[in-house]
Amino acid sequence: MKRLLLGAALFTACTTTAMAQTIGVSVAYFDDNFLTSMRNAMQAEAEAQGWSIQFLDAQGDIGRQLSQTESLAAQGVDAIIINPVDTAATGMMTGVAVTSGIPLVYVNREPEGNDLEHDGVAFVGSEQKVAGELQMEALAEMIGGEGRVAIMLGELSSSATHQRTEGVEEVAAKYPGIEIIEKQPADYQRTNAIDLMNNWIVGGQQIDAIAANNDEMALGALIAMRQSGIPADEILVGGIDATRDALDSLQRGELAASVFQDPIGQGGGAVKVAIALANGENVESINMVPFQLVTRDNLEEFLTD
Repeated sequence: MKRLLLGAALFTACTTTAMAQTIGVSVAYFDDNFLTSMRNAMQAEAEAQGWSIQFLDAQGDIGRQLSQTESLAAQGVDAIIINPVDTAATGMMTGVAVTSGIPLVYVNREPEGNDLEHDGVAFVGSEQKVAGELQMEALAEMIGGEGRVAIMLGELSSSATHQRTEGVEEVAAKYPGIEIIEKQPADYQRTNAIDLMNNWIVGGQQIDAIAANNDEMALGALIAMRQSGIPADEILVGGIDATRDALDSLQRGELAASVFQDPIGQGGGAVKVAIALANGENVESINMVPFQLVTRDNLEEFLTD
């Protein structure tokens, strides 16, 4: 399976030869901070290319997302982009697009099946395992290579959850002094993470660092710590995504680290790939956008208005 690493000059050959062409997009959640940034990037890129774009909120419902895909196909959109609710349940949506002859791009969450083996189907995202590796390497260094680590998991239906966690665990295994003592889901949600962290605190868990699968959960852990009077330097918390809220927390000296997942590279890249496929251009089936570690040392590079 071919892979392409996306860079600043990617898809410069992408053209806007078609008029009034439409991309239909189904997003797993509208109320997710990273996905909102990614959606905004899609909107901006579509407008820049002279295409119209419509967004649908799957609200975390697999059945709803399949129905949305069927509806978009029935409308005769020129391309479909899907941020899947469940990466193990994409086959039927792929079948709808392929049968309808509509180009399909999965974004951010890579399908687990053989979807990308079909012509006209591609993926734009990042190597999720690398995010976990970067996160845990930073935390391991900050705690001096020894300590008790808890992992906050995202949705168990998301391949990103498993891949990020795998990256964390593989790095932790390199340090004899690091022990992973907890691994529980908070479903990528801040409020769920507050509840989970409170449970750990009330249960008397001795934790030196928390590796959260995303920033929202990391911020939830910090809120619970603050409510219990636990300073941020007592339990180091790392997140993934480098959302604006996470960068602000880093700047305040609360969050220990995050990993930048590029919403413009993924969102804008997905639109570029969708347009290229619709225009009959050859496109790699897998298109990767690099992750970058963010700490207080390089925070200024990511603080943009």
